[in-house]
Amino acid sequence: MSFSLLPKYKIDTLLRVTPEFLHSVGVSLLLLDLDNTIAPYGQDAPDAVTLEWAQKMCDAGITLFIVSNSRKTRRVSAYAAALDVGFVYHARKPSPTKVLEAAKICGIDVGSAALAGDQIFTDVLAANRAEAVSLLVKPIRLSNVFLALRYAAEQPFRAFGSKV
Repeated sequence: MSFSLLPKYKIDTLLRVTPEFLHSVGVSLLLLDLDNTIAPYGQDAPDAVTLEWAQKMCDAGITLFIVSNSRKTRRVSAYAAALDVGFVYHARKPSPTKVLEAAKICGIDVGSAALAGDQIFTDVLAANRAEAVSLLVKPIRLSNVFLALRYAAEQPFRAFGSKV
């Protein structure tokens, strides 16, 4: 297991990730962090743009699966149900355990998986430790001072990674 804080790829928003890009880097499973990656904190259902993006992914053969650190089972399951995707919650990222479990549930080798997330110290590290492709996205919204401080501490690592 790798202990790298450097993302393999970085992108401004998850909605700019395309099936063509994922196929070009050998990814058929896109694991998604929920909070601040695919949805703002507290949002219980995807908007129309997110639903359309998810449908394009699925139509192109990309499997989507939510891997969230949230302990709010009801919220994570409702969001996943709206997208018609599987999920695990209380993932305890940066542990790679739930990343590996998600790949196993989907029947896809973790080497063909990417984890998209907004945080270096949880999402990128979990992906790298599991030997999945790490895809760093900019956070949707800095909702409190603690998140802003965390992102500030991550800035040196955010400079790395190939821009998508």
